[in-house]
Amino acid sequence: MMQTRFDLSGKVAIVTGCNTGLGQGMAAALAQAGADIAGVNVSAPTETAEKVTVLGRRFHDIRANLADIASLPSVVDEACRAFGHIDILVNNAGIIRREDALNFSEKDWDDVINLNLKTVFFLSQAVARRFIAQDTPGKIINIGSMLSFQGGIRVPSYTASKSGVVGLTRLLACEWASKRINVNAIAPGYMATDNTAALRADEQRNAEILGRIPANRWGLPEDLAGPVVFLASPASDYVNGFTLAVDGGWLAR
Repeated sequence: MMQTRFDLSGKVAIVTGCNTGLGQGMAAALAQAGADIAGVNVSAPTETAEKVTVLGRRFHDIRANLADIASLPSVVDEACRAFGHIDILVNNAGIIRREDALNFSEKDWDDVINLNLKTVFFLSQAVARRFIAQDTPGKIINIGSMLSFQGGIRVPSYTASKSGVVGLTRLLACEWASKRINVNAIAPGYMATDNTAALRADEQRNAEILGRIPANRWGLPEDLAGPVVFLASPASDYVNGFTLAVDGGWLAR
């Protein structure tokens, strides 16, 4: 009985930014739990597609510039044409720009805020409308960060966007819980991905970061497997507006 609460057989998940890293890991985890995957990327998610199909699940490749808000309804329409319905949305796609706040440009501000926050809202809106039209429950999982809770340095627009994601998650949960739509978030800690390559290559910063993580290691994409399956499954039906930190104990220090 307990195992069936985490079973995603017959479900369809849209996962944005799943060609590499955390998105790829979450797509594979959802597929392992039984879901078919509509992956939304700007480049070919060849490796991700292979990881999904080898598990016996279907993968549909959707190419889109998610920063173009006008394209978002067509992303949802294409996923529905491919699979017939949608059950899960994982808002993973995001970017980061690093520069001292004194020198930070308007373009770097707008590019990050638009993709990391504006797109999260409008894609969630489009998917929620589809859930309601289908008259089915739905799960929306947003991806935050340790900088949803802390300030950080040299990433002003990223910090603002990820702080906004947590607030938006709460707002949407309050509005949509009564419509059988669960909106929650995952806040990964310091993960070994392309976004953190520069930090890990900086010997001093790498040592400082590891020294603050009780688990004494950088996180890996597979560390998000359990959390994303939980939040996408019936096991989390009474979880609304919560942000789950997956951080090796970073926030506990």
